[in-house]
Amino acid sequence: MFKLFDLSLKLNGFKIEEAKKDFERILEVPEADFEAFTLQKRKEIIDFHLRNNQFYKELTSGVDTTDWNKLPVISKKDLQKPLSERLSKGYSEKSVFVNKTSGSSGEPFIFAKDKYCHALTWASIIYRFGWFGIDFNASYQARFYGIPLDFFGNKKERLKDFFGRRFRFPIFDLSDGFLEKVLQKFKTSKFDYLNGYTSSIVLFAKFLDRKNIVLKEVCPSLKVCFVTSEMLFEEDKILMEKQFGIPIINEYGASELDLIAFENKNGEWQVNSETLFVEILDENNQPVANGEEGKIVITSLYNKAHPFIRYEIGDIGILDEKSTFKKPILKKLIGRTNDFAMLPSGKKSPGLTFYYVTKSIIEDDGNVKEFVIKQTKIDSFEVEYVSESQLSEEQILKIKDAISLYLEPNLNFIFIRKKSLERTNRGKLKQFQSLI
Repeated sequence: MFKLFDLSLKLNGFKIEEAKKDFERILEVPEADFEAFTLQKRKEIIDFHLRNNQFYKELTSGVDTTDWNKLPVISKKDLQKPLSERLSKGYSEKSVFVNKTSGSSGEPFIFAKDKYCHALTWASIIYRFGWFGIDFNASYQARFYGIPLDFFGNKKERLKDFFGRRFRFPIFDLSDGFLEKVLQKFKTSKFDYLNGYTSSIVLFAKFLDRKNIVLKEVCPSLKVCFVTSEMLFEEDKILMEKQFGIPIINEYGASELDLIAFENKNGEWQVNSETLFVEILDENNQPVANGEEGKIVITSLYNKAHPFIRYEIGDIGILDEKSTFKKPILKKLIGRTNDFAMLPSGKKSPGLTFYYVTKSIIEDDGNVKEFVIKQTKIDSFEVEYVSESQLSEEQILKIKDAISLYLEPNLNFIFIRKKSLERTNRGKLKQFQSLI
């Protein structure tokens, strides 16, 4: 079979065949040897950047670099300087893979990977999607993502879609009229899987629910659905499984790194230990025990072009107690560090608590399509929502009572009905945002 996807990677200078073989060799390292293997890779990438990267040398000046726990944790703010000042010796912007983070954390920056590292990233992605019978060279993807709207950016993405065997549904208009067109495309296409932003695919599932349609019945070739980039709630997953008639798989990744965790066939969020080293740290940047909550800090073990060593991605999580070096399990992803609300009592609550409580009430009758919550003051919040009809006084009272019960009383809420919600330029929906 002609491997169009692999060919597109090769044409862009990514040695995918070599990377796949090296990735297989990593997988073959026995459990008993994997800790030593990881520690050696960690040492190699630190030593490389200490020799070849001026930015990292300055960052670690005066630090005992032989003690891993004394190494600085790199924040996104540290990386908001020209890329040319952060590249390692021997690499230029023309010789590496360059991209920009989505900015969903509020701190976007340009990053780079050397081409071998990026090929290894693709080997990792191909391997994990393969758990569910997906072959990027043969399987046909229904893609729910944003797309650049300028002429050249748009054409470039469409060309990448062609090589990647995917049909893109731009998600800036998610009206019933557009979703009807999406449904018609499924009726006439042999899609193997869905992939895209959680909120958009959830909306499609709700649309199918209203029409009492199971997607696999109109598109029998479908095998699986992968959701990414946004929180997946359990009740949404149940709805999607019902309306799509296929397994729903949750992934967690970052464009500057790789897939970080990917739901395996046992329903566990298996952490990528092959190309990354993932730590959970406390506020003093010291490791916490498995089972304890902390900030997620990640080291890219193979990126020589740019140091991502003890890089704080901005998320809070917990590793399972049964995690090992070879098979770490992400027990819980709690949210972004900037997605916490500071309340008048001094309490600090994950923003998704508001979202979860509100969601459980206002979606009872299917009137509200989607919503976001913004904290405007220490005691004040705005709920922007899209619905067929205005929220009733009774619904608003129920929401306020639930928030008083689950969080604290005397918080002020304004409810604003909108025709559509603001998304990032890539189409992501930021479900909670603190503006204070």
